[in-house]
Amino acid sequence: MQNGAQAMVVAAALALAACGSESPGGLHDQQGESAGYSIDKATGEASMTIKGKDGDATLRAGAAVPVILPDGFSLFPGTRVVDNAVVTQPDGQGTLITFEADAPAEQIVAHYRDAAMQAGFDIQIEMDTNGTQMVGAERKADGATFSVTATAGKPTSGQIIIAAKTG
Repeated sequence: MQNGAQAMVVAAALALAACGSESPGGLHDQQGESAGYSIDKATGEASMTIKGKDGDATLRAGAAVPVILPDGFSLFPGTRVVDNAVVTQPDGQGTLITFEADAPAEQIVAHYRDAAMQAGFDIQIEMDTNGTQMVGAERKADGATFSVTATAGKPTSGQIIIAAKTG
């Protein structure tokens, strides 16, 4: 999965989940595959499963969804997770974490850049534009991709996108 494609899958699944009710439901996609979804009233977590011919795809999204980062990565100290969306498909998993932290954007991005390099990722792009810092990386050994974006502010806000293949 590529970062842009993964982000689109997460956004589409979140939009689809938002269209539903607050109790388990059933939908069908354009190919007639079934999709079940639910929203937990207590936590606000949205979950969805789409059954397909190649296997099931699931989505869990919400601030309380557990954050699982690749080996060698950790959340920047003091990070507050605003939302975490995890999409699991038969061929891999993608994660989109939205966060806030009380630190400069460059410091936050440096934390993740260093972790990525230590975990065997090759930095593909680095950008610094009008207070927004971004790093994108790929690990050729397994095709995993990682990116982090942080925008200066009070607090600094950002996103982490991870895509990894399985099997």
